[in-house]
Amino acid sequence: MRESKIFGMPPEKGRWLFIPLGIIIFICLGTVYSWSVFRTPLERLFHIGATQSGLPYMVFLASYATLMPIAGGFIEKYGPRMMIIAGGLAVSIGWILSGYAWNIYIMTITYGVIAGGGVGIAYGVPIAVISKWFPDRKGLAVGLILLGFGMSPFVTAPLAKSLIDSHGLLQTFQILGIAFLMIIFLLALPFRFPTEALGIADRNQSKNRISSLDLNTKNMLKTSNFYGLWACYTIGTFIGLMVVGITGAVGTEIIKLDGKTTALMVSVFAVFNGLGRPLFGWITDRFYPLKAAVISYTIIIFASGFMLWAREGTFLLYAVSFSLLWLTLGGWLAIAPTATAIFFGSKYYSKNYGFVFTAYGAGAILGVLTSGILRDLLGSYIFVFYLMIFLALLGITTAMIMLRTYGNA
Repeated sequence: MRESKIFGMPPEKGRWLFIPLGIIIFICLGTVYSWSVFRTPLERLFHIGATQSGLPYMVFLASYATLMPIAGGFIEKYGPRMMIIAGGLAVSIGWILSGYAWNIYIMTITYGVIAGGGVGIAYGVPIAVISKWFPDRKGLAVGLILLGFGMSPFVTAPLAKSLIDSHGLLQTFQILGIAFLMIIFLLALPFRFPTEALGIADRNQSKNRISSLDLNTKNMLKTSNFYGLWACYTIGTFIGLMVVGITGAVGTEIIKLDGKTTALMVSVFAVFNGLGRPLFGWITDRFYPLKAAVISYTIIIFASGFMLWAREGTFLLYAVSFSLLWLTLGGWLAIAPTATAIFFGSKYYSKNYGFVFTAYGAGAILGVLTSGILRDLLGSYIFVFYLMIFLALLGITTAMIMLRTYGNA
């Protein structure tokens, strides 16, 4: 039998309503990318420096990446609705308790550990649901819902700034926490996996030689595809998160932009980060993971090469290069989940992608540490772009060797 109705409509039409629901959930979860709005008020409130004000953010990302593979193993058991609600509850409690924090270390626990862990629990669930409802358009559909996470600062940053100005910093945490609780709970209710066959052909299984077998995590870890994808994802996020960390500094130190212009450009670049997700999701659907990876790395090589010509006043060069680099970061957050479904099937997708996602955590740590070390040792961020070119070439080589064939042990 095939799935009869979803949202009162045939599955071919009704399934598309999961997209806006997923986008809104990810807008709430992606508020972490608006952390810069909170840093200066925190520094004034707790009388701390920039390093300390970044602690909740860093711990948040670590908790988020750590909980992903753990939570992935429970989605099939407890169902997507309960997992989204559980993650949303943890996110909300973390935000609300942060409104009662009396120092930055307490906030690192409430925001970083609790709220970050909540995002780790909930993040993979809409992706897993969408992947099963869209066997024919996995990449595009996943990319569209992830647009919400990447574009979240456009909604949540000005909202948070307005709330801080009108209600104060700590009360803003409480207000947002309560809002997230209500929004995520309500939007989680319709989420479910298909209970029957959809009658929609999986393009990846019908048009090429990719295995139709559903590999569990144990068997996935025996394939070269997993290690190739993990390495390529690590390289993609290594470069992308390094770029995010140096965008403002490059604008002010190398291009000599003022702080206001640099902040505006970061907002523009965030748009490209968001757009990269559906774009590369579609590319992965259309051309498959190997070509999507090579396209991404090629863009990085050209964008990094352009930046080697950057000097004071070369604003257009900076704008084009960083737009492309932010685009590829968003791209890898669509390539990796789509490739996971293509390579290893949908049956064990939730847990499998949790393990693949650990590459994001590795890339984040390497990217942040490496850019700072190069800046301190060599005196300029310009040398980072040589490293990016080398990493992109390494990524192309890895992809060509390890993503060329499918289901390899």
